[in-house]
Amino acid sequence: MNQKLVITALGADRPGIVDELSNTLLTHQLNIEDSRMSVLGGEFAILLLVTGSDQAISHFIDNKEEAASTLNMTLTVKTTKIAAPSQTLIPYDVEVIAIDHPGIVHKLASFFSARQINIVDLETDRYAAPHTGTPMFSLQMTIGIPAETSIAGLRDDFLNMCDELNLDAKISAT
Repeated sequence: MNQKLVITALGADRPGIVDELSNTLLTHQLNIEDSRMSVLGGEFAILLLVTGSDQAISHFIDNKEEAASTLNMTLTVKTTKIAAPSQTLIPYDVEVIAIDHPGIVHKLASFFSARQINIVDLETDRYAAPHTGTPMFSLQMTIGIPAETSIAGLRDDFLNMCDELNLDAKISAT
């Protein structure tokens, strides 16, 4: 029977890190099903969903510290199950661009949380605007909107909030 394991790994960025980590997982007879990888500052961060037999999962968990030491990374593991897909959530994409300032993610997350809307995926970036060098912020997220929610009302409330916060935003069906 296949089990599922979520692994987070964090370590100094270097060439070959994905090769080493994926080889370690393969050696432990684990299959990567889903992943997110990014370099943040000088650190490489990865979030993985892997599957394997009960024995393979147990063996990896029992030997996690040895793998962490070999990879020179911090590893965290947690067994999980795949959530049943919800037939009642409608996926929507949200995009935001603004001059960077503290609190943007919190205000957006609070807006959706107050409406029982789940954030499924979220990615942010900070970059310098062309010509001026002004620090800019961009956000892309996927949300799950309950089917009974008025999309038009939600869109109006969201865009009004973004206008008040001076955020350039759009929300659209996936």
